[in-house]
Amino acid sequence: MAVKLRMTRIGRRHRPFFRINAVESRTPRDGRVLEKLGHYDPIEKDPAKQIVLNRERVEYWLDKGAIPSDTVSQILLRHGIKHKFAEQKTARRARARAMARAKGKLFTKAERIAAEKEASQAEEKAKQQAESQAKAAKEKTEAEEKAKAEEKAKAEAKPEAVEEKAEAKVAEEKVEAKAAEEKAKAKAEEEAKAEEKAKQQAESQAKAAKEKTKAEEKAKAEEKAKAEAVKEKTKAAEEKVETKVAEEKAKAEDKAKARAKDKAKAKEKIEAEAETKAETKARDKTDAEVAKKAKAKKAKAKKPKAKTAKKKTTAKAAKEAKTKVAQEKARADVAEEKT
Repeated sequence: MAVKLRMTRIGRRHRPFFRINAVESRTPRDGRVLEKLGHYDPIEKDPAKQIVLNRERVEYWLDKGAIPSDTVSQILLRHGIKHKFAEQKTARRARARAMARAKGKLFTKAERIAAEKEASQAEEKAKQQAESQAKAAKEKTEAEEKAKAEEKAKAEAKPEAVEEKAEAKVAEEKVEAKAAEEKAKAKAEEEAKAEEKAKQQAESQAKAAKEKTKAEEKAKAEEKAKAEAVKEKTKAAEEKVETKVAEEKAKAEDKAKARAKDKAKAKEKIEAEAETKAETKARDKTDAEVAKKAKAKKAKAKKPKAKTAKKKTTAKAAKEAKTKVAQEKARADVAEEKT
């Protein structure tokens, strides 16, 4: 199941506070949390206390394939924690922008607002020009009607003066027509220049956008190369740590084997001492039983004559001496085996 890094809102009304958690993708908003990774306090003024993250655990979950939400992704990038999902989103956005530019469409909201603003300004300018032209045409029509009325009145009063005036008027109209024609021609030239200028501006903007796209792609490639270098360095460090841990483990095993060997030797020594003690105890018990039997035998026997008693005493002393020598020899043998 996929794991997501997202925020959970806690806190009272008008005092928001967010926890950054690792949760399963199908878990509801207030469901079970796998691990708490930090918090975000938007009202805190100190930037160091506003966002608190457990960087090590966040990187662990990202390495395991956890997908951060858009807000959490922005927070992680602000703290220098880069991840593949942000890079993929940036790449998709760059491709979409390039496709929109190639088709001549607007991509961002700022570009759309600027285009709408330019269109509204152009519309207002055209409207003002049309109004001014209509006003000028109306004034001209009124002036012509007034002039015609005056000419008619004068024609009725003085036909000759009227004819001269009509001729002057015709000449004046010709001059005005010529001036209007020159004015229209100059206006057309100005409009053509303005169109050419707008075309040049559009071409320069397209060129700048293309250069910007290339720069973004280059920066992305550099960031990717840096990320790969950091990843290789991290991998080498991990291998070094693993080698060190293996060496320490081997040393610990050797020490454990040496301790076990020493324990076995000590155990063997204790067992040998115990066996020696048991043998000594058994021998003493045997000696005691022999002495007891001899004493009982002596008590049962009748009192012999003096000579017989003397012989028996001598035999007994010889037997005891012989027994003593045998015991000492057995003890010496045990001591040699012990050593």
